[in-house]
Amino acid sequence: MQATRRLAHFLRPYWLWAVLAPLAMLLEVTMDLLQPWLIERIIDQGIAQQDTALILHTGGLMVTAAVVGLVGGVACTIFAVLAAQGFGADLRHTLFDKVQSLSFGNLDQLETGKLITRLTNDVTQVQDLVMMLLRIMVRAPLLMVGSLVMAVLTSPRLALLFLVLLPAILLMLVWVIRKTLPLFGGVQQRLDALNIVMQENLAGVRVVKAFVRGDYERQRFGAANDALMQQNLRAVRTMAVTMPMVMFTLNAGVVAALWFGGVQVQQGDLQVGQVIAFINYLTQSLMALTMVSMLVMRVARAEASALRIEEVLTSTPRVQDRPNAQPVMSLRGRVAFEQVYMRYDGAEQTPVLKAIDFTAEPGETVAVLGATGAGKSSLIHLLPRFYDVSSGRITIDGVDVRDFDQRSLRRQIGVSLQEPVLFSGSIRDNIRYGRPDADDAAVVAAAKLAQAHDFIMALPGGYDAQVGQRGVNLSGGQKQRLAIARALLIDPAILILDDSTSAVDVATEARIQDELASVRRGRTTFVVAQRISSVLTADKILVLDDGNIAAVGDHRTLLASSALYREIYASQLEPGLLGNG
Repeated sequence: MQATRRLAHFLRPYWLWAVLAPLAMLLEVTMDLLQPWLIERIIDQGIAQQDTALILHTGGLMVTAAVVGLVGGVACTIFAVLAAQGFGADLRHTLFDKVQSLSFGNLDQLETGKLITRLTNDVTQVQDLVMMLLRIMVRAPLLMVGSLVMAVLTSPRLALLFLVLLPAILLMLVWVIRKTLPLFGGVQQRLDALNIVMQENLAGVRVVKAFVRGDYERQRFGAANDALMQQNLRAVRTMAVTMPMVMFTLNAGVVAALWFGGVQVQQGDLQVGQVIAFINYLTQSLMALTMVSMLVMRVARAEASALRIEEVLTSTPRVQDRPNAQPVMSLRGRVAFEQVYMRYDGAEQTPVLKAIDFTAEPGETVAVLGATGAGKSSLIHLLPRFYDVSSGRITIDGVDVRDFDQRSLRRQIGVSLQEPVLFSGSIRDNIRYGRPDADDAAVVAAAKLAQAHDFIMALPGGYDAQVGQRGVNLSGGQKQRLAIARALLIDPAILILDDSTSAVDVATEARIQDELASVRRGRTTFVVAQRISSVLTADKILVLDDGNIAAVGDHRTLLASSALYREIYASQLEPGLLGNG
């Protein structure tokens, strides 16, 4: 339970409920322990001596004790729920905050499906355990110890049965813990795999239907679902042994108590009421152990979840601010890459960028061109520090980007990605996502620059039109234009357009480029493109090839000096150019 125990500090704000719950449970257990003693009194004194007044009086006490115990039990449940729900809410909130602080590299490793499982199912498992601990973990030990004490007081000789029964059950519980803990860890891992398949399928449902791969996706989901079911069955089969064995031990104890108790009654050493009371205490103590066995199963599952939660909470962001990181107040926009190398997964991996060295002056437009996998997106992801360089450095206005505060640095950089992400809400809210206080005039101006205003006004509701989940009700080109408008609205010193017009038609792209020409003045712009038509007017074009800068210069210079650039240009715009040399 070490991982679960390390999460206990999330219970501190709810310490009052966490204290009141056991106190209320103590009241209920006390009332439960009184009942067998009162039954003994009715049988051995009231019925045996035909004392009706004693029977009625003791019966009234039993009813009172039952009512008081009911109040205690209900109060314990309410307090336990309040504490557990608060614990779960705070844990989820902290997990979400932690995810927000993680770098792209951490998120690449943890994966979205696994994080969703941790934020939902894993937190629920630990939250349920807290609620059970505040009830059963208090009730079971109190009831077991109290019943044992009362049983010894009732009949010390019969109480010797506990010396046989308790060790047998405890050994069985230890065995269950050791077996089920790794099994439930496997259950959560397979739940991860199922969530990943389900998330991919739901996000890519149009691709699935377009390629008629429904049968394949059903098989893939079925395989993940069956794997989860089989792992659950293995865990449940192990748990299923527990209850029958506990009940067998309990019944054996009751039979033994009746046998030996009956002999003592015949010999005059015990009264019938004492035997009945002892059997009640025996049953209560062993049932308390049964509760413990149920709790043990829950602990095994929650511990596996707690370990997975702890993995996220203890993750260290791969991109961190330096101790004396300075806020970025304003930037001129001079960007320099100095012998930059980048690896995604540590020093043993082949670098995706190698010896990148160039300078972008303030106000320049730098285009990045190259084949798929050449390292274009990796290069521009280094500027806002989505990832950090493996060696070398990147400076803005002469300052290493690692010396800037991340949040203020990113406020100075507008980013529009090839696969834009939109959020549920209105068109207006999506455009002003990076600048929530922007007025309508600024929103419309940004939309016009991105050639998005006309299609927005054609939507029912215009700027108040609702965007479906991930922009499902918009075309790819429309989403890209909204993403460009979102990047422009924050008025960044550095603008990054990562193949952000790939989904729009050539005519619309031309209009966007014309509008952006005026926007680029005074700001440094990086344009990643597949279409060479997007980069012809750039001040500087970087041609990447397998992570290296194969050539650099403007369009005219590269046509004259770079065979690779001429090949790309000819393949897209002038099929006869290669033959003309």
